[in-house]
Amino acid sequence: MIAGDELRAAMRRFAAGVCVVTVAVDGQRLGITAGSLVSLSLEPPLVSVSIGIASSLHEPLREARRFAASLLAGDQERHAQHFARSGVPPLALWSGIELRESELPEPLLAGAVAWLECRTWAEYDAGDHTIFVGEVLWTELGRDERALVYVGGEYRVV
Repeated sequence: MIAGDELRAAMRRFAAGVCVVTVAVDGQRLGITAGSLVSLSLEPPLVSVSIGIASSLHEPLREARRFAASLLAGDQERHAQHFARSGVPPLALWSGIELRESELPEPLLAGAVAWLECRTWAEYDAGDHTIFVGEVLWTELGRDERALVYVGGEYRVV
């Protein structure tokens, strides 16, 4: 069996789209940068995101049973880095972050290329992560801009 560092090195060569996954639970809004959001099915519309068990978003996402995703534009690297930091208190997490007006309880980042609203369809244990499958209830296209991806250990625009 290979070591985690070996897998990480290989996967860094594979570009992944970058989004910020958000939840709202008990009046608290949380968000985390994710490069694991993937489309699974069109009928029904399903996506999945893999969240680390040690992540501050893991248990709130499990409790909320729903989430939103803001798919980041190429000029939103600052947002990706901001939400990738661990241990940021929830109030400070939203300082300086412009949000898009929405009826959703989950915050949506302004300026994204698209937004998704999802209800948790299923959860699967996957080692040190949980794969959350979300049924997409709503989507909207944002700016028609190039997207932000993560490859080679850095953010790039495609």
